[in-house]
Amino acid sequence: MRDYGIKTIEGAQLVGRAGRWDLFIAEGRITALRASNANGGGVILPLLADIHTHLDKTFTSYRMPQRAQSLFHAIEMMGADAMDWSDADLRERAEKALARAYYNGTGFIRSHLDWTGAQTPQSWHVLTELAQDWRGRVDVELASLTPLDDLVVHGEAIADTVKASGGVLGAFVYRNTGLAGKLEQVFDLAERNELRLDFHVDEGLDPEACGIDAIIAETRKRNMQGRVLCGHGCALSIRRPTDVADILSRGGEAGIGLTVLPTCNAYLQDVEPGRTPRLRGLAPLQEARAAGIEVMLGSDNVRDAFYPYGDYDLFEVFRTAVLSAHLAPDDWIDAISEAPANWTGRRMRLREGGPADFIRIAADDLDDAVSRPRAARQVWRGGHILAENQGDFS
Repeated sequence: MRDYGIKTIEGAQLVGRAGRWDLFIAEGRITALRASNANGGGVILPLLADIHTHLDKTFTSYRMPQRAQSLFHAIEMMGADAMDWSDADLRERAEKALARAYYNGTGFIRSHLDWTGAQTPQSWHVLTELAQDWRGRVDVELASLTPLDDLVVHGEAIADTVKASGGVLGAFVYRNTGLAGKLEQVFDLAERNELRLDFHVDEGLDPEACGIDAIIAETRKRNMQGRVLCGHGCALSIRRPTDVADILSRGGEAGIGLTVLPTCNAYLQDVEPGRTPRLRGLAPLQEARAAGIEVMLGSDNVRDAFYPYGDYDLFEVFRTAVLSAHLAPDDWIDAISEAPANWTGRRMRLREGGPADFIRIAADDLDDAVSRPRAARQVWRGGHILAENQGDFS
């Protein structure tokens, strides 16, 4: 149904803009933004972009036999569960995830899908279909996730399918032998097929895990700035500070991106039953940004062996990062919105003439929004509030 009426939100704080603003909305678009002396309009954010998720694994936590004792224990349990996945099971779980993301205000998701061997996994087929179904609500981009050693063997077949699907080539890198040579082959694949790269790298607390060093070196050598994303980087949290500073400096010069996953890494790292964890595996995101690296935050795993909680609520992930990494909310909100959107070639910034797609939180400012998880939240799409988000702003 077309709506010809003009809607107005008065005295709102627009994230990224100083002062207060009045928004005028008609025909599903923001027709005007005007400086305002009013108050009480809440905080308005653009739609969010979730750069790192795992839609194939999601909502399986209830099927796990026990709590994961480590990253590799989680991998083992998920591998056993995957033996029984069907197209219907994958579709039901992934569709539930996309619906949660949509009603929480996410407009874009990149999902890593496990891929071993040359044959295209069933999850790739199912998620490709779902991506078509959800286009315009949540845009879905797929990234293959293959152990580095397997990618070297089966890379040509994998890259062909990823390229045909418009996806991203990904690998799991952790203390591989012959690392530099294997990464050269992966970068060769990416260059030949004009593919972007997204690595799970150094996802553990071993100071000898130096995969990110080699990725940075290869990225710089090939001038692939803006096309290589590194996720996790947990080992950077325990390596020598002088080494980390040098790595991050080289990463900034090379133009890599870094995705930090505060919820899953805190859950999986330094696990020992009956003992409070000391080490949380949080990559040095403040130092990385200061070194010129584009830093983003993602949901990572949701309701599976790796992390049995979460709801595809990126603002909740942001709140966790603010606390755990001592972030100033106004300085870092772009890590879940404009930064990942720009990295993937999308535009989500609120602007006159742009779509009236945004999140509105009943709060005085962003600090207030972070402080009050139960503050009313509205998600606007096409100039209308989604039915599940009719929050009270009175």
